[in-house]
Amino acid sequence: VQLQASGGGSVQTGGSLRLSCAASRRTNSRQTIGWFRQAPGKEREFVAVIFRSGSSTHYADSVKGRFTISGDNAKNTVYLTMNNLRPEDTAVYYCAADPSIILSSIRVARSYRSWGKGTQVTVSS
Repeated sequence: VQLQASGGGSVQTGGSLRLSCAASRRTNSRQTIGWFRQAPGKEREFVAVIFRSGSSTHYADSVKGRFTISGDNAKNTVYLTMNNLRPEDTAVYYCAADPSIILSSIRVARSYRSWGKGTQVTVSS
């Protein structure tokens, strides 16, 4: 499956953005979709994940309560709504997919089979 992330931009602290991850074909009901981010000089880190058919979601502690992951199967798209953004959220954001990932592996980037190109999010103070 091919993925395309979009929706990044530059905002001030406290602002909001909504990222989109569009899949090349109908996948949402069979794929687990995750969001990761990578800041300069840092490793790629887990942000959020939505399991197949939207059965459950999980978040990194650093974004819990501020970010929401959701899916629209009709549009083959998963969204990451980011509120109350902070400078430390600045990074390139990537979406990833896998048809068989298990709960214990959702935070591990190499567990995902497919990756999209990233979209830059910049939060200024």
